[in-house]
Amino acid sequence: MQPVKAISALLFACSLAACASETAVDPNARAFAQAEGADASAVITELMTRRSLLTEGSAYDTVADAVLIASERASESQLISAKLRAEAASKNWFPTLGPSVSLTDMGDLVAGLLIEQVLFDNGRKKAEREFAAADVEVAAVSLSIDMNSRVESALGLYVAGLHGDEKAALGTRALTRMQEFERIVTGRVEGGLIDRSDQTVVRNKINGMRSARATAQEAAATARAELRAMTGQDFDASRRHLQLQTPPQEAGFLSVLKAEAEATRTVAQTTVQRAGLLPGVSASGNVTTDGSGAGLTLNTPVPLGLGTPALLKAIDTARETAERQVGEAEETARRGHARQMQRLASFKRQAAETAELARASRDTYDLFQAQFKAGQRPVMDVVTIYEQLIQREQAHVDAKYEVVLTQLVLARDMGLLANGDEI
Repeated sequence: MQPVKAISALLFACSLAACASETAVDPNARAFAQAEGADASAVITELMTRRSLLTEGSAYDTVADAVLIASERASESQLISAKLRAEAASKNWFPTLGPSVSLTDMGDLVAGLLIEQVLFDNGRKKAEREFAAADVEVAAVSLSIDMNSRVESALGLYVAGLHGDEKAALGTRALTRMQEFERIVTGRVEGGLIDRSDQTVVRNKINGMRSARATAQEAAATARAELRAMTGQDFDASRRHLQLQTPPQEAGFLSVLKAEAEATRTVAQTTVQRAGLLPGVSASGNVTTDGSGAGLTLNTPVPLGLGTPALLKAIDTARETAERQVGEAEETARRGHARQMQRLASFKRQAAETAELARASRDTYDLFQAQFKAGQRPVMDVVTIYEQLIQREQAHVDAKYEVVLTQLVLARDMGLLANGDEI
């Protein structure tokens, strides 16, 4: 009966391992949902409280929702994997159980179960749990960065489509008016009132405007094709301006939050490495077909050597490096934020100035037009001022949309383009 008992013991151990590997995961749960009964993560809680700056129900909010749904979300799979590893690590303080098989000096097969409980490990098990928890936080921040970047890219394409439409509409209006000037100039050339070179100049201006309009139309079509590839659907072009507030700096940068989580993970990892260089104590018991036994074991995962002190110092240095990396991430984030804020201020100034210049050019054009109709101004003077008007209106459109794109970048860096509890 002894071989039967041995086989039963092995089967029992295998069944325990199989049960430990089965973990129910709800695929419909939110990515940031935390396990019941587990200690709440401050990092994940902060991510979940972040609110999108996009107006709910707006066309831009619709685009953001569509791109989140269409995302393959590889970073979400990484987060789920990290959660499962953390769940496994949370139980590492339990005794370990495994089969043992050996041959006696008589050549008999002896099978049994080996139970081992760590009594003192220099904080290794605790650090493993902290490492797994920090790994979940790093994956969560990475997911937030990924999703906010994806929304920013999609909205950038949507805004680029609107930008192209507006410039193309402006070009169409300018072409219509310039072709009317060409008709007038052609009539005067045929009547011998002006030189044919003026007709050539007007036609060159028309060709330039036609080319600019085609470029704007192609840019809009390209942006919408990319957006369709991202989301699998088309969106109505809404000419309403994107109302997006400048995010407050106190919201915090996702890059800094990730660096802090990585530093916490590194500290835990160094604790595990340090504990691996120091001796630990464990209690073990072995139940076999020939009987049972128990005892205490003093072991060192890594044999001690003359280089052990240097290894311990290297591990301590890794902790300092992790802390400095957080400081570097904060500096980089502040520099990027300051640069984007300066760009935003510059584009806002350009939008205001070009709008004022366009109004001034419009007034001048109306005056020149009136003087031309009264026979006090040559037609080429009117053509020149009208071309200037169109250039300033185009510059105003460009600056206006650059303001929107810069605001999207600022919101992306702070994770404010998607509601945290909906990721």
